[in-house]
Amino acid sequence: MITKFYGYAFYIIILFAAALLLLVGNRIAVQGRVSRSERPGPAIVTARVTEILNQVEDFHTIRPGFEILYVDIAFRAYITGGAMRGQEIVTEHSWVMHVGDSAPVVTVGDRILLIYNAFHGQFLFFDFVRIYQVMLLGVVFFGLILFFGRRKGLTAIIALGFTFASIFFVFIPAILSGRNIYATTFILCTYAILFTLLLVIGPNKKALAATLGCLGGVLFSGLLMLLMNTVLRLTGFSDQSAQQLFALPTPSPINLRAIIFAGVIIGAMGAIMDVAMSIASALWEIQITGGGTNFADFFRSGINIGRDIMGTMLNTLILAYIGSSLTMILLMTDSMLPLMQLLNTEQIVVEVIRALVGSFGMLLTIPLTACICAWLYPSNH
Repeated sequence: MITKFYGYAFYIIILFAAALLLLVGNRIAVQGRVSRSERPGPAIVTARVTEILNQVEDFHTIRPGFEILYVDIAFRAYITGGAMRGQEIVTEHSWVMHVGDSAPVVTVGDRILLIYNAFHGQFLFFDFVRIYQVMLLGVVFFGLILFFGRRKGLTAIIALGFTFASIFFVFIPAILSGRNIYATTFILCTYAILFTLLLVIGPNKKALAATLGCLGGVLFSGLLMLLMNTVLRLTGFSDQSAQQLFALPTPSPINLRAIIFAGVIIGAMGAIMDVAMSIASALWEIQITGGGTNFADFFRSGINIGRDIMGTMLNTLILAYIGSSLTMILLMTDSMLPLMQLLNTEQIVVEVIRALVGSFGMLLTIPLTACICAWLYPSNH
């Protein structure tokens, strides 16, 4: 009973500390940032399609077997949120697609976003409202986590919530306020690793070993990425999004090389945390069952476990980066550039570096976590 009480007290203290650090971090992060009210964006409202008034289709043959269909739909919509709520307007939706493809055109009952176009003096179709379907999928996903994971599942969801909050309420505002991106990235990673592992595992040697191993892997990845930033002379101006980011009205221009650094480290942190957690947890079970009694036994077991993890985790990490960059890879592969020149472009180099730096960090995490566990665990006997 006393042990359970101390367990609950620990979780309450951890939750309070995590929330307090978020509040303090947000206060610091937003200082100096230009508020959105001082730079208002375009007026966007939510609406529901009530009637299709007219639909015009026009076919164009680009080449034999390749036809393009231009669709222009006039429709009536009832504004459900934002400016002019409760009013009905008539507007249009234009779309271009390959003949034979299913068209994402508006139909009666669709929830949509409308954006005010000052040139036309009216609201025009902007996009479909998709957030409700995403929220439903998320509810099902978290429900399954709670069903299978029970208390561990709940703590995993809470830890994920704090990680997301640290990114969107501290990390991103800090970047937009002109803070040092390198330092902010390491603070974010430390926060996410520490509170995730403490909430999921609890205050024990397993959590300590996993935390130290994970921090070591992230630190190594960061140092390696700093070296690669210098050696490869990356600019950060690899696509249009980076150029738009550089032009934002921030107190000082955003360091695009640091943005690449942050993206690589944050992307690698998840895989590194998985590896450290898996090795620390497996060796902990060995320690409980008496399977290891000294440093050499635990270290050897940790390396063997790490070898098994390594193959699938490398695939997971590299395939994740390829999947997220598939559109860019297809376009650049189909270009007329020679292979060596294509591989030398900054867009391709950055994606390769993302995968390699994350993999290096993961590989180092295996012996580091095994070594830490081998040093901590035998003392329990």
